[in-house]
Amino acid sequence: MPRAANILPFVAILAAGAVFAGFGVGERFDLKLLDVQFRALRAWFPQPAPRDVAIVGIDEDTAKRFPEPITLWHKHLSRFLGAMVRAQPAAVGIDIVLPDRSYESVAPGLDRELMRGILEARRGFPLVLALTVDPAGKPRAVHPPFLTVAGPGATGFALFPVDRDGVVRRFDERLAEGGNPVRTFAGEIARRFGITPAAGLIDYWRGARFGYVPLHHVLEWLDAGNQSALERAFKGKPVLLGAVLPFTDRQATPVALAAWEQEAPDTPGVLLHAQALRNLLGGGFLQRVPAAAIAGLAAAAALLWFVSASTALVVVLFVALAAALFAVSTGLITQGWFAPLSAPLLTAALALGGRNAWDTVAMLRERRRLRASFSGYVSPVVMKEILAGRIQPELGGEKKFVCVMFSDIRGYTTRSERMSPEAVIRFLNRYFEQVVALIHERGGAVVSFMGDGIMAVFGAPQPLGNPCREAFEAARAILRYVGELNRQFLAEGEAPMDIGVGLHAGEAVIGHVGSSTRHDYTAIGDVTNVASRLESLTKEAGYRLVCSRAVMERLGDSGELAPLGPLAIKGHTPVEVYGYHKVSV
Repeated sequence: MPRAANILPFVAILAAGAVFAGFGVGERFDLKLLDVQFRALRAWFPQPAPRDVAIVGIDEDTAKRFPEPITLWHKHLSRFLGAMVRAQPAAVGIDIVLPDRSYESVAPGLDRELMRGILEARRGFPLVLALTVDPAGKPRAVHPPFLTVAGPGATGFALFPVDRDGVVRRFDERLAEGGNPVRTFAGEIARRFGITPAAGLIDYWRGARFGYVPLHHVLEWLDAGNQSALERAFKGKPVLLGAVLPFTDRQATPVALAAWEQEAPDTPGVLLHAQALRNLLGGGFLQRVPAAAIAGLAAAAALLWFVSASTALVVVLFVALAAALFAVSTGLITQGWFAPLSAPLLTAALALGGRNAWDTVAMLRERRRLRASFSGYVSPVVMKEILAGRIQPELGGEKKFVCVMFSDIRGYTTRSERMSPEAVIRFLNRYFEQVVALIHERGGAVVSFMGDGIMAVFGAPQPLGNPCREAFEAARAILRYVGELNRQFLAEGEAPMDIGVGLHAGEAVIGHVGSSTRHDYTAIGDVTNVASRLESLTKEAGYRLVCSRAVMERLGDSGELAPLGPLAIKGHTPVEVYGYHKVSV
């Protein structure tokens, strides 16, 4: 293969790998694979969060105990904040959007009650209130006095960027138009701990599933003066209050975060904020491996173009590479890095698959060339075995049971003396054209031409159920053809021709015979010698076809064969023979 022709595809694959790495081709695959890695790490190598977050949940039982609309829960929220003052948490986040107006006209004293609770909580710990947006994407207003009492910087938007498949995997405060930053709910709580939040992929590995304390339990502890229960559940911890209802404020996440649910397709939003806060307080989010490193890995994968192997080995190699990359990438997650694998895997698949296809096309082209060049020198069954790699070029062979056919033209020498060399060639080719075809039709292989004679083997290299039957039927077809050919000769004013056929069966060594530089594929053994001698007996036996007992016994129905008894053959002990198609006198 020319060197330039081999290098150009490699350069193209190298360029494709750079495109894969630079333009994020396969991003969706990378994220889905990351989901699998998170689930595998949580199942096999669970890791506690460096700092956990406590959840106070508004569940169905709480909703039943407080029948008024949540918009009028001012008193309950105030009491919750009072309980938190006694519990001494590290910070509190309220993942409930407060009313956008006053309800004093509906229930006098409600606003003052909530403002009193916010003010008391603000003095005891950092407090952050959640904000949200309306369907048009505009910030939803909160009654200004609540924000004033909470103080500056005490609000954050309870929002996350959502990937194309609807799953939340990233934390990023650049959520405003034009990519401008906004303060988020989890980010603002982190700032209360002196942490400046940076964007990244949420690490869903660290930390067990969240449980929660129902809001009505917290208020019951408060009413009962159960200080120890409050401190045991919340002291020194960040605490988030939010809904844990089945159909309210839920987001799709790569893993299930709720301990009280099975593998639900979505997660309560308050738990998503809690997981982000875990990351922020525990070292930050996952960061992407630099694009240059991924491009380098893709470039290394492109070198697989130079690996020439079978399809099976290519598949094994690719699977092994994918498994290794998966293991390395999963290990990097534990170190805080996310390595997209689609670019190197796509490049590896392109390199290995492309080279395998390249080699296959080259092999098919070579086979076509060999078939075109040598199909006239060997029989189709021999060519098929050579191309399939089942006949090796080395000298030697293997023992097989075969039926050997010898045939030649009677009176050929006398006939050829009256013909020009060109006419002799035309005559022989006319005869052999159909004879060879008839042998091939029955699965035989012509191994040599000897002037006007032909030697064929049945049963090798192509196995046959009954080589003797196939050889016998081929011989009968040849005799019928000679009859047709003689009618043509008579019509053309030419003298008719006659042939003799000898068949014998037995074990022979089939393979290459000759020198390392020039050899033939043939059959060697006593079976070959006997078949040749039987063909010579056709003249004195008076039958055009003579076969041995070994052949007759395998034909099944021997009624057409005339027993001729044991006949002496030159250089061999007598052989019991049978005749077919008697020569008319």
